[in-house]
Amino acid sequence: MKILILGAGQVGSSLAYNLASEANDITLVDTRPEILHDLQDRLDLRTVVGQGSHPSVLAQAGAEDADMIIAVTNSDETNMIACQVAYTLYHTPTKIARVRAPEYLAAKRLFNQDALPIDVLISPEELVTEYIQSLIEHPGALQVLNFANGRVQLVAVKAYYGGKLVGNELRALTEHMPGIEARVAAIFRRGKPILPEGHTVIEPDDEVFFIAAKKHIRAVTSELRKLDKPYKRIMLAGGGNIGRRLAQLMERDYQVKLIERDRRRSRMLSETLDRAIVLHADAADGDLLVEENIENTDVFCALTNDDEANILSAMLAKRLGARKVMSLINRPSYVDLVESGTIDIAISPQQVTIGALLTHVRRGDVVAVHSLRRGAAEAIEAVAHGDPANSKVVGKRLEEIKLPQGTTIGAIVRGEEVIMAHHDTVIESEDHVILFLVDKRRIGEVERLFQVGITFF
Repeated sequence: MKILILGAGQVGSSLAYNLASEANDITLVDTRPEILHDLQDRLDLRTVVGQGSHPSVLAQAGAEDADMIIAVTNSDETNMIACQVAYTLYHTPTKIARVRAPEYLAAKRLFNQDALPIDVLISPEELVTEYIQSLIEHPGALQVLNFANGRVQLVAVKAYYGGKLVGNELRALTEHMPGIEARVAAIFRRGKPILPEGHTVIEPDDEVFFIAAKKHIRAVTSELRKLDKPYKRIMLAGGGNIGRRLAQLMERDYQVKLIERDRRRSRMLSETLDRAIVLHADAADGDLLVEENIENTDVFCALTNDDEANILSAMLAKRLGARKVMSLINRPSYVDLVESGTIDIAISPQQVTIGALLTHVRRGDVVAVHSLRRGAAEAIEAVAHGDPANSKVVGKRLEEIKLPQGTTIGAIVRGEEVIMAHHDTVIESEDHVILFLVDKRRIGEVERLFQVGITFF
């Protein structure tokens, strides 16, 4: 697939890294030659220096025969105009744009083929807000991912001493929970993946990814660790787009306090929010946190645009007694460093965003993609089409399907029914199949499995 990526920032460069390793023809456009030169040295791609919305730059980048343009520069306007130019001059089939400003996103009529011809709108702030909301709604989870419109969830938890399943083989899961279907998709032990089998023994501190119907998530979590009490008191540091959106979503069901340094912004937030308490203050002020009863806070989320400020305020909140602390971190090199210390969960906006982008890049009928473990692993939801004559999966038992190494099928969604994967489960046409790949370099092999033969058409 020939793909043009406009913008070599954190999202654009991470996306280029993901796609260049999968035999795609990638051209990366940016105004900064030094960044492009560095990426070209490390990745198999073309680079073009220039403004991504300019017709001459798009022509130089090969827009004439591109299959897709992904505009992820720091400017909403550049992204939107680039899609318009690509459509008008070259009829580029798929146009994806990152748009951040709520004012644009609220005007839905703007985005159609007769106005701004953008096929897919990506809003990092919306995606990150939904991601944090899921973590708050599932106490104890490291990651919560939705499939099949939320009917199935993939949840990552850290196994602790005292968990009923810790120290036991995986096959004991069904004995502990009769009538509840769940499947362990992968285990990461000391950072390395282990493919789960019936005799695999879960050890303390294992990072366990399991799949289950949404209604069973809490029961399965209790097998791996002591259940956290539901969260009630939330403190947010930073009243930017993410902080404001999260406060609006949470204030009806939780006690929310939002700390914002900018006086004008804090006044605007206090007028916008109905129930949340807005504090004009510095979240790194220890006296303020103590005064606001940080020791009784269930979740502290540091959500400013400054990585260092987020890390320091989250560490301070944890030391002063906050039950769970999360920090928004843009620099990938900080994420592993931070999660190995005081901070419970480091949230990487570009990894959340890349999952949404990859959904539209994957070949075959892939309806959901989630990037896991900083991009090393991937979970996808693929739809099976065709019949046994032209499909490599339809009509076959799971044990008959030659899955790439390191790939497991966790669940199948058939209509409203959620079926946990077993060796003798037969895939039917239109089934939604949820797969986990510990090695995302195998994604091309999985895509080919779900592509139908020419006789299907």
